[in-house]
Amino acid sequence: MTNVETAVYVDGAVAGDGLPPGEAAALARERGGFAWIALIDVDAAQIESRADELGLPPIAVKEALRPHQRSIFERTGDHAFVVLQPAHYDDASETVRCDEIDVFLAPHLIVTVTRSDRIDLSELRGRLDGHRDLLRRGPASVMWVLAELVTTGYRAVLDGVENDIDEIEDQLFGDDPGVSRRIFDLQREVIDLAHATTPLPDVLTRLGTTLTDAAAGAEPAGWDDVRGRAQYVAERVQSMRHTLDDALTIHATLVNQRLDEKMADLTVVQVRQNEQVKKISSWAAIGFAPTFVASVYGMNFRFMPELAQPWGYPMALGLMVLLSAGLYGIFKRNDWL
Repeated sequence: MTNVETAVYVDGAVAGDGLPPGEAAALARERGGFAWIALIDVDAAQIESRADELGLPPIAVKEALRPHQRSIFERTGDHAFVVLQPAHYDDASETVRCDEIDVFLAPHLIVTVTRSDRIDLSELRGRLDGHRDLLRRGPASVMWVLAELVTTGYRAVLDGVENDIDEIEDQLFGDDPGVSRRIFDLQREVIDLAHATTPLPDVLTRLGTTLTDAAAGAEPAGWDDVRGRAQYVAERVQSMRHTLDDALTIHATLVNQRLDEKMADLTVVQVRQNEQVKKISSWAAIGFAPTFVASVYGMNFRFMPELAQPWGYPMALGLMVLLSAGLYGIFKRNDWL
């Protein structure tokens, strides 16, 4: 069953409440007031049914049936269609959740379509009831309060994201391996938030022109504050994107710096190892020379050079010393020793 709330306002006061949508719209036109019809948690078929009943432009209805990632404004004759993206921030999971409010505007009618229980329309009704001067402005009064609720709601979201960015900046110069993943995840959430907020100043500017009181030639009271707040939110979100981009660049630089330092340390170790290998190899070669000579003369063959000479033994010893000294000189000259 469709969850529908209706209210008819005439001369700033409630003239009908809980009427069927068609009757509410007819009463508003008859008495020169406006009807607010809220469709809550509805599907595509229910939206189309109510749109036919209320005479909403088919092109706007088609837009309402399409899921949006951005705030938009479209105008068809004296009708307008607006999409606003209120946001909520879950600090535990560091995720931004953007909901969607579709708004159909006509001279004596405003229809809001919501699909989330996080959007509290009762708060909106509470702000409107009793403010006759505001309600005399017709559908603009609902639109103004709705835009104010959405833009002020971004404040808590931005504060939550900014707090996490501050924590990331503290992590950057630590040795936390999970900081890059956290930056990527938060960057994705900020991009989603940017989709909702970047078009908002232009949407509210064009919407303010549509809602301008033709008789007084002025925008709804307070609309400039709402638009200024939207501009501030959009600029702050863009600043967060740049901060996260810079954080990612700094993190990559720090990681490369640590890798360079480790490679430098590894190079030093390898150089030291090479020096040790050179020394060991040099002394092994020097020690091998006398061993080679001794092994040759220890073969016990009968006919070997100088075996019968009295100076044969001193000659073998001298040959050992000469070979060892020669190898030592060669290695020393080549800085192996």
